[in-house]
Amino acid sequence: MVTYPVVETFHSLQGEGSWTGASAFFIRLGGCDVHCPWCDQKETWDARRSPQTAPEVLVEAALAARPRFVVITGGEPLLHDLGPLTAVLAQAGLRRHLETSGAYALSGRFDWITLSPKPYKPPHPSLYPQTSELKVVVAQPEDLLWAEDQSRQVPENRPRYLQPEWGTAEAPQWIADYILGRPHWRLSLQTHKYLGLR
Repeated sequence: MVTYPVVETFHSLQGEGSWTGASAFFIRLGGCDVHCPWCDQKETWDARRSPQTAPEVLVEAALAARPRFVVITGGEPLLHDLGPLTAVLAQAGLRRHLETSGAYALSGRFDWITLSPKPYKPPHPSLYPQTSELKVVVAQPEDLLWAEDQSRQVPENRPRYLQPEWGTAEAPQWIADYILGRPHWRLSLQTHKYLGLR
């Protein structure tokens, strides 16, 4: 039987990117080797700390929540073969979104892929053409150069977001100044944190 290390599941509003404000059921998987120094989910890094859960159990919980879509996130969810999980979600009629750094090749079938690349472990080349939106976290000015490099590798018509790292007070102004001169970018905020939502 296929199982996944699940840190948590919860029903909330999507707080970031193109789907901000929509009802979403989140499945947060354990395991990550990207290790961003500012990560706000460091408890996900060691998958051994999370209980193994069958896809059918996750689908049952998602159906009970009646969300607009299901978000598979992490950690880095592509450390796992997401094929079995996305298959049962699709059979249940649930829309499937992925939030990933792209560090590993894509597995599973998704309706929407948010690529949030990190310089600590760059994306697998196969992720770029399949990206639905690009979201780059900005924790230092050099991240804006990284963002442009990543932007050149995704399809031209995909939305591109710069998101301030939550603990970096200067990041919103860096991003605002940058976007004013580069209209192909948009601002993404972690609105769930401002609203005090999970």
